Amino acid sequence: MTERLYYTDPSLLEFDATVRALQPRGSEVAVSLDRSAFYPTSGGQIFDTGWLESPTDHSRLAVKQVEEDEQTGDVVHLVDTAADWLIAGAQVRGQVDPHRRRDHMQQHSGQHVLSAAFERLYHFATVSFHMGDDACTIDLATDKLTAQQMEAAERLANEIVAGDRPVEIRFATPDEARTMGVRKIPPAVRDSLRLIDIRDFDLNACGGTHVHSTGQIGGILLRKPEKVKQGMRIEFVCGLRAVSTARRDFQALTEAASVFSAQIWEVPQQARKSLDEIKAAQKSQHRLLEEVAELQAADRLRVAAEQPTGSGQKLVVEFFAERDLNFIKLMAQKLVRLDKAVALLACGGAQPAMVFAQTPGLPNDMGALMKTTLQKLGTRGGGTRDMAQGGAPDAASAEHALREAASTIG
Repeated sequence: MTERLYYTDPSLLEFDATVRALQPRGSEVAVSLDRSAFYPTSGGQIFDTGWLESPTDHSRLAVKQVEEDEQTGDVVHLVDTAADWLIAGAQVRGQVDPHRRRDHMQQHSGQHVLSAAFERLYHFATVSFHMGDDACTIDLATDKLTAQQMEAAERLANEIVAGDRPVEIRFATPDEARTMGVRKIPPAVRDSLRLIDIRDFDLNACGGTHVHSTGQIGGILLRKPEKVKQGMRIEFVCGLRAVSTARRDFQALTEAASVFSAQIWEVPQQARKSLDEIKAAQKSQHRLLEEVAELQAADRLRVAAEQPTGSGQKLVVEFFAERDLNFIKLMAQKLVRLDKAVALLACGGAQPAMVFAQTPGLPNDMGALMKTTLQKLGTRGGGTRDMAQGGAPDAASAEHALREAASTIG
């Protein structure tokens, strides 16, 4: 079993170790060491990266990923390729990427503070924690979370950060932990628990890497809430991530404000105003389109009246090269409502399509006719006896299929 140096000293970034075993994994090599400061993915926290270095010529191999072998308890370090000096029994020097480690310490310690804040204020227990490359999340055991509750928890968490409280590592048995007020005790642990103690604020069992004092977290910024199966999920960032995220948000708001020629705090109001204007314009456009469709439908029906079919029903067949599906559907509806008629329409444009419709009570089956047409074209669609629609591979195919379908209407 690998001795985990980060367990007692999370700030340790360089260490000497002995290679215990090597295992090829495709183009990579899995390296097990007798001791390691590299943190493997576990408990919601993602792995460290860094380098393994030869003590003789100082050549280095990048550690791309770190895993835990649950059967042996070894910490396994994945490197790109083997090297002559990397053999079982060899001495190596490990170097943890300091920037990634600091980021992970800020995020994980920030999570402890944030979870404790929600529990203290509202008794919302943290069900799970996930650390991503860009943001982190906690899932809270509650069905509802208000903006005011989020702001209050964020404020309390940042007060704890500003207080620069010591963060200490302690060890206790599960029985001892139960008498100490530990926030959450893992059910599977039998022997010793590693506890992270944020002085006079939170005591929780955890195997991750943490800062030495809350001031090193550098600030906690809550992002969007989301309803999930087990409660409410909150996205958050801490430390330098919070700074870069806030900067990105500010730049986005500034750019949006310039588009509206407004201040950044006026962007929501301006956006709502623009959406209202767009909706109003869309309604106006739809009314105009309905008027155009009704006028054109009446005109086509007058022409159809002069060329009745053998069964006496009016037949309108037309291909609209520049129109879309929405228009020909609207046109078909107008045609079959204004008179007893069959409308076989098609459109070109970006998505060629067809609509077959008839006035209810007429003897044709538009759904069956569309199905036969689509089988020949190899496209999809469908509908009812009185109205059906389907796609076409291109405008020429749609126009040809339309004429062919029209020949079946007696």
